Amino acid sequence: MKNKTKNNQITGNTGLFYVCYHLSRLGWNVIPTSRNAKGIDIVIYNENAKKYRGIQVKSLSKRNPVPLGNNLDRVMGDFWIIVNNLEKENPSVFILTPEEIKKLAFSPKKNGRVSCWLQPNDYDKEEFNNAWKRLESETTISNTNKA
Repeated sequence: MKNKTKNNQITGNTGLFYVCYHLSRLGWNVIPTSRNAKGIDIVIYNENAKKYRGIQVKSLSKRNPVPLGNNLDRVMGDFWIIVNNLEKENPSVFILTPEEIKKLAFSPKKNGRVSCWLQPNDYDKEEFNNAWKRLESETTISNTNKA
């Protein structure tokens, strides 16, 4: 079957559940939030519920800029996970903090209006690429071959 361009809702869901899968493999309990709610997309907590994190997921079908809206005050949560190339078999994942997002954001003014973006060359860096270690909990699955 030929790969068709998916609508934004399907792309968003694909990225969200891709991230949920990986976080679960790291030993986190994962709860996606309501898809229509503003704010974080996933709440994660460790086995003894002593560590909590709020995750924002940005899902892109291709290696595109990440839209951030017209105000960087809306950049929230503990981590942002950008998943791009979702049309490919192995999407790319980039993990950043909100502070890093704000520092790297591009905010051009056009016709008196501000529009904030995170350009691919700013987030597609080795330090952020597949940086799942930034999210490891103490319950990380370290040896799946144990009996």
